[in-house]
Amino acid sequence: MRPFIFERADSPAAAILAAAGRAPGAEAQFLAGGTTLIDLMKLDVMRPEIVVDINALERTPLGRIEADASRLRLGALVRMADAADHPVVRRDYPVIAQSLMLAASPQLRNMGTLGGNVLQRTRCTYFRDVSYGACNKRNPGSGCAAMDGVNRMHAVLGTSDHCIATYPGDFAQALIALDANVEVAGPTGVRGLPFSALHRMPGDAPDVETTLRPGEIISSFFIPATPWTRRSIFVKVRDRESYEFAVASAAVALDLVDGVVRTSRIALGGLATVPWRAERAEETLRGKPVNEENARAASEVAFAEARPREHNAFKVELGKRTLVRALQGAAALPV
Repeated sequence: MRPFIFERADSPAAAILAAAGRAPGAEAQFLAGGTTLIDLMKLDVMRPEIVVDINALERTPLGRIEADASRLRLGALVRMADAADHPVVRRDYPVIAQSLMLAASPQLRNMGTLGGNVLQRTRCTYFRDVSYGACNKRNPGSGCAAMDGVNRMHAVLGTSDHCIATYPGDFAQALIALDANVEVAGPTGVRGLPFSALHRMPGDAPDVETTLRPGEIISSFFIPATPWTRRSIFVKVRDRESYEFAVASAAVALDLVDGVVRTSRIALGGLATVPWRAERAEETLRGKPVNEENARAASEVAFAEARPREHNAFKVELGKRTLVRALQGAAALPV
């Protein structure tokens, strides 16, 4: 691990000032649970010059969960375990609770924060091992070793000729399926944006992963209370039943009237370079019952533009089956 400046902040303003007030161009990182940052610093993948500990901000609204008839607000410093176990989240937003409960391990869920979770970096071996020189995400312009390497766990959706690394998180799929918004604070003030606008597809600059500006910190997530939040489900397929990342996952929310889809929300995980919303697949279900035939037709549309590589071609069919399972599971919920 390389030398760095360490500071503690006791307010959002102090955290932003600590991160943005240093020498121009100095890389700063916020430290909350540390379950990703510390790991990557030890591997010499991330090399921040300034680390700002923001755990004291748990005592502010960043550490609270609030709900009313119109929306759910999740503070960015709420721990994953606390959100997963919150009675309102479990009852009214089950896809969120399930996505968090199926992530990582109990110890990591007790430490990891919601804001840190959505910003976690890829698990691509070529990114995490600095002995591989070719990684456009870590070393822009160097190439992508995964293209012709072992790419079983890599993305089939949202890829580019520069990167095929998979976005690893689960919680983000629930947020994007429920049309969440995110609030961020930074040197120029507070701004809000759709959660779907937070992450950037790799394109020709895979090292730029989000639309956050220098010194900005996520403060809250806002999820609207809608007719489909209770009829929501998260299905995760992985190589083992615990402490494992998704090979394929689906977050689904449905608004049904007399068994017919009025509105559907579909997000896919373990399959794409960013949290992935399958909007065209949603449109195919409008006005139809969720039976095997219609669910399968939606899954075909969801993967129509998939670009598999040598070792991950199986993910296309696995992803389709995972989506069908999630759609039928959501339709069967007794809400």
